[in-house]
Order: sequence, then C-alpha cells, then structure tokens
Amino acid sequence: MTDLTQVGLLAALQARREAGSRPGERTDGLRIALAVEGGGNRSAYSAGMALALDEAGLTDAFDDVYGTSGGALNAAWLLSGEAQRWMRSWAWPEVAAAKITDVRRMLRGGPLVDLRRLVHHVYESITPMDFAAILANPIGFHPMATDSRTGEAADLAPYVTDRLSLQTALRASACMPLLAGRPVRVGGRTYVDGGLSEGVPYRTALAQGATHVLVLRTRRSDQSAEPPSRLERIVLAPYFLRHGRAAGAAHVRRHQSYTADDVHLAEASAAEVALLLEVRPPLGAPDVSRLSSDLDGIAAAIELGRATMAGLLP
Repeated sequence: MTDLTQVGLLAALQARREAGSRPGERTDGLRIALAVEGGGNRSAYSAGMALALDEAGLTDAFDDVYGTSGGALNAAWLLSGEAQRWMRSWAWPEVAAAKITDVRRMLRGGPLVDLRRLVHHVYESITPMDFAAILANPIGFHPMATDSRTGEAADLAPYVTDRLSLQTALRASACMPLLAGRPVRVGGRTYVDGGLSEGVPYRTALAQGATHVLVLRTRRSDQSAEPPSRLERIVLAPYFLRHGRAAGAAHVRRHQSYTADDVHLAEASAAEVALLLEVRPPLGAPDVSRLSSDLDGIAAAIELGRATMAGLLP
C-alpha cells in the first residue's frame, strides 16, 4: 500500500475507503481521528457534518472519534451505526416535546437542562440509541469532559465499559454548569461540560497519537467564544464554589482556549498538506444558540452542515 504518512487528510480517508480498510485491521501506519465540537443545539451543525461523512461511507475510515458536549452525542450516534436514521432528531418535535430544556423545572428546583431525561428517556424510548453497537464498535469513542476539581480536560473513554457507564459519560460531557445540575460522577471523580476545558477536542486526539484529525466545528470563522459576563460569573460563583473552583477558573478562561484553537486550526487547515483540517459552517450561516427552541432553524443548520461537509469530500 502507498505510504500515506504525509498525505492530506481527505486523501487518506479516500484511500482507506477505496481499499476497504477496516478499523482495527489497518496497514497504512496512520491513526485518523474525528473531533466533534459541541455547543448545545448549535451542535446541529456538527451533526450535519457527521451525517455527510456517514452517507459518504467514511465512518469506518476513522480510528477514533472524540466529542465534547453535544459533539459527544453526535459522535455516539455516528458510532451507533444509525446516524442516517437518527442524527436529524435534534430538530424533531417529538424530542422537543420531551422537555429536555424546561424553565418551569428550574423554577421548581430542578435543572433547566435535564440530561437524565435525554439519555435515559429520549435515547431509550423516543430515538433509541444502540448503546451496545457503540460499545462493540472497534472505532474508539472518547467523550470529553472537565474534571470539576482540577478544571482539566478528561477523556472518559477508560470508564466506558457498559451501557450505564456510556450513558453516564454522555451526561458528564454535556453537563453545563448550573443549567444541567450538579457535576456527574464517573470513576470516583465528578465532571462537568467538556467545553470548559477542551471545547474543540483535537488536542487530546493529537496527544494520544493521531496522525490526522478532521475537526467538525459549530462556529463560523467570524464567530468566537466570548468571555463570561460579570453577571454570568456572579450567578455561577456559588455553583463553582460548591462543586469545583478550578472548573470555575476554566470557565473564565474558556474563550482564550477557543481563540488559541481557532488560530492553530486555521493555520493547520491552510497547510499545503493538511493533516489537521477543520470544517466550519459557512460565513452567513444563521446563529443557533445552545438552548435554541427553533426547530426549523436547527433542522436548517443540520442540512447546511451536511452540505458543507459533502462539498469538501472526495
């Protein structure tokens, strides 16, 4: 087989597809990872991109998939083998009717965003996720979260051993501070939203030996993460004081991390031979907020993400 170690990422994926290369049985010397950004319902964009990859028959060309928050949910759907059936469910009325996000629940002392309802009800009864297929998939699944005590990024893959631990890891990766309730306990430690420490989870992929990383983004190139407002810091201060000051510090620094990632990824994607490539929603793509209830807008974001990714594929 041709030496692909210095071949661009898209060419490497195409070569694997044409060769019928299977995860766990590679002979090309590469380790190709997919990194999926989240952002609440803004994850509709990365959902569409992941859907296009699956439609193009490229899912099996990856060795590992990393996802943060909503990106971890998209990664799970991709590895379930049923992305084309369920990925668009971000915009389905029956999912919205399950009230994952409900202001009235918060007024009663519950979480605004109920991740237990999402993972243990919606993913069990409304859009059944094949957890067994994810666990059996030879492609490594890496849900990223933030250690609430240290504020550091954590790959929860070592703790994902069965159905319940997989469900718990998905909740931990997406546990928005305060809005989704207290941190989620995994393996004796507690975790919150991975977006606080590694919102774009490609650095862990590189640190773990990836030679190529395709990064699915949910922000346009003219969008950047803003630092938390003074009001937001005041509101969240008691939460972090109780559950992890280091995570609170990570929350304050989050926009700096995103800015550094934006610069690094833009430069890497522009290289003559791109081994690290990001795909973003196009300029002019509509904003989708993390708590958006606009199902038409979410559906449009999925299709725009899908078209953007499909337009780049060989």
